[in-house]
Amino acid sequence: MSTRGAASMVFAFACCALSSPAADNPAEVMELGRIDVVGTTPLPGLGTPLANVPANVQMFSARALDRQRTSQLPDFFERAAAGTAINSAQGNPFQPDLLYRGFVASPLLGLPQGLSVFQDGVRINEPFGDVVNWDLLPHSAIASVQLIPGSNAAFGPNTLGGALALYTKSGSQFPGGALQGYGGSFGRGALEIEQGASRGAWDWFVTANALHDQGWAERNPSRLAQLFAKVGHQTEASDLDVSFTAADNTLSGAQTLPRSFADDIRAPYTYPDRNTNRMRMLAAKGSVFLSRGLLLGATAYARRYRNGSVASNVNADFGADDAGALATAEATNDRSTLEQSSGGAGVQITHTARPWERDNRLVVGTSADVGSARFTRFVQPARFTVDRAAEGTGEFALDTDAASLTRHYAIYASDLFEPSAHWALTVSARYNATRIGIDDRSGVQPKLDGAHRYRHASPAAGVNFKPTPDFTAYAAYTESVRMPTAVELTCADPADPCRLPNAFLTDPELVPVVARTREVGARGRWGDAGTWSAALYRTELDNDIQFVSSAGGVGNAGYFRNVGRTRRDGVELAAGTRWGGFGIDGRLAYVAATFRSPFAEASAANSTADANGAIAVMPGDRMPGIPRQSFKLRLDYDSPGAWSAGAMLLANSAIYARGDENNRDANGRVAGYAIVNLDARWRFTPSTEVFFRVDNAFDARYANFAVLGINSFAGPGRTFDPAHASPEPFYGWGVPRGVWAGLRYAWP
Repeated sequence: MSTRGAASMVFAFACCALSSPAADNPAEVMELGRIDVVGTTPLPGLGTPLANVPANVQMFSARALDRQRTSQLPDFFERAAAGTAINSAQGNPFQPDLLYRGFVASPLLGLPQGLSVFQDGVRINEPFGDVVNWDLLPHSAIASVQLIPGSNAAFGPNTLGGALALYTKSGSQFPGGALQGYGGSFGRGALEIEQGASRGAWDWFVTANALHDQGWAERNPSRLAQLFAKVGHQTEASDLDVSFTAADNTLSGAQTLPRSFADDIRAPYTYPDRNTNRMRMLAAKGSVFLSRGLLLGATAYARRYRNGSVASNVNADFGADDAGALATAEATNDRSTLEQSSGGAGVQITHTARPWERDNRLVVGTSADVGSARFTRFVQPARFTVDRAAEGTGEFALDTDAASLTRHYAIYASDLFEPSAHWALTVSARYNATRIGIDDRSGVQPKLDGAHRYRHASPAAGVNFKPTPDFTAYAAYTESVRMPTAVELTCADPADPCRLPNAFLTDPELVPVVARTREVGARGRWGDAGTWSAALYRTELDNDIQFVSSAGGVGNAGYFRNVGRTRRDGVELAAGTRWGGFGIDGRLAYVAATFRSPFAEASAANSTADANGAIAVMPGDRMPGIPRQSFKLRLDYDSPGAWSAGAMLLANSAIYARGDENNRDANGRVAGYAIVNLDARWRFTPSTEVFFRVDNAFDARYANFAVLGINSFAGPGRTFDPAHASPEPFYGWGVPRGVWAGLRYAWP
């Protein structure tokens, strides 16, 4: 089905529906900002009451996001959700990796992605590498967000550890407007405006954000511009929304730093390193009751994304006998462009009935997503200045010109049956078919050419026991698949490693990753305002894909490969309540992410590497970068008057550096840390509010990411001296203390 055809179909359904508006339209409850109904499928539907969902779903409203005033969604999840963490691999506060249950959603092409992200039913993982560009998401447009755990096949490929579903605001549910500005540390200043309104059956909402940040480290400024607009039409039996999302951002990174640079964590290792992200997306979603118990939902979208990158690197071929002209270059400047166009559509039928006088809900759907990408890369020889800038010494020359076409097709079905008021049974299945074509456009790298096809059927089942309205216990089995992406297939040859995200070389076959999750848990309420939840899970992956570092000491050089089995075992505990104006919320998580199959990896910087620079990874070795324990505690107070304040403690345990997959390097373990964040606000008129935010209040110095590498700047004053280069851990440092204050003015 074409994108245009699906959009026309949705519009036709809406126009044929009843004409009177509804205050609480049952055709699409997700945009109401409610947190008691779960979107168990990405397409528009009725949602599922939380008591019937066999998973430890975590849900947050727009009000919860506003209280902590975070600038990016991953920052909020690090503070508010159990089992989540972020790291600074990219060295830019608006490009973090979000970790959940040992899986990642990241903007970095060099990471195998394990989480899927949806905006109003549209999957926004980019087609080329399934990456998630957090800087493109308009934070002020979010009405609610749900973190749905497990290998949930309903959300399609790549949902190995969970799915993140974002639902945007509508003018009918968020009427009025607001203007907000803030500024403070690191030269950061931001301005945000929003306006929503409704008239009759029509409503509209628009928000725009602009931010400039000089960067907490040297040479890592950021500039963000985001826009979101939505027009909706609602009746008693239908809902139609057409939205437009746009972003135009420039982000500069601060590279990981050798441990010997720890006295000045703001210094760059090399520079420049800059990304420009441009995105435009038009999306339509709609639903209509065809009869009393039959709901039809559909989505369609078209998306275009362009990334331009400039990156400086130490030249791994410097001084080599057979490296040609680059043998005399200390550095290389890589200039690349990645252009992606994607589109798709989905249709879903929800049928509710009462066979044998028992509630039953059947969902059947299909979807198609197509994404094309064109990648070009140019390389320039360079030399290092005294302050480690890579200064060009020649012209840029074309190195790679490749195109890919990725097509995902799926059909799925799910049935929820309640044999009694105290039990709910859920069964579902999804069949995925993926085709990936890769084409060398340069004419000099024929090994890039390839065609790959994958198919997989994924089942799931769950049971809920709910003896009282205040208690639910559940057990579930879910299964999902992750097909190799185009970027992984073009970087899968150990004899021809690539330096991500800038080069792609050959495409040996990779096989799909299959994830199977078993989870048991319970949740409930206590007292007037208390809530609690507990979950125990195990996710096992067959044929897991990992980015394996290559020999030579270049931290981002390597290749993708299937490494056999991996496992994530975890526990999540959460509880919270309020007494009058006082509130407390605590979340504790444990995740043991381990390799379960032996394999060899080239890691020359590892102190236990053999004469060939290889290490042996054994079953039970911990996966790098994933903290085993995390703890979050938030205390807040809302006064009877006009002010409120909150404080939170965030603690993560130690991790292992990338390149230390065998957990035996002398310096591969990175210490855990704890930080305290503060926030407050004072409303001195009904429409005017002042707010404050302090991150890392005690200015703790900590690293939340590391990779083993070779430090080539061992000369006097940290100048380039490859003759004395030595292995060191390279750290991604957390952001130092930051203080911001702002003013918000709202109108009806």
